[in-house]
Amino acid sequence: MTQRDIAGYLDIDRTTLYNWKKKKPNLYKTIMLGLMVEEIIEKSEKSLEELKELKKEFETKK
Repeated sequence: MTQRDIAGYLDIDRTTLYNWKKKKPNLYKTIMLGLMVEEIIEKSEKSLEELKELKKEFETKK
């Protein structure tokens, strides 16, 4: 995700994000960590659904 994407997602200007990075590094880091966690959760949920489908296919073939 680019800085532009992140700013759009947060509904802020890119300069605001840049200013946070320079002037409020803890806020910036917290936001970035939150976005990373959100992405990890989404990927985990997708993987879980794929595993459920594979399990269902495997059980059907028995």
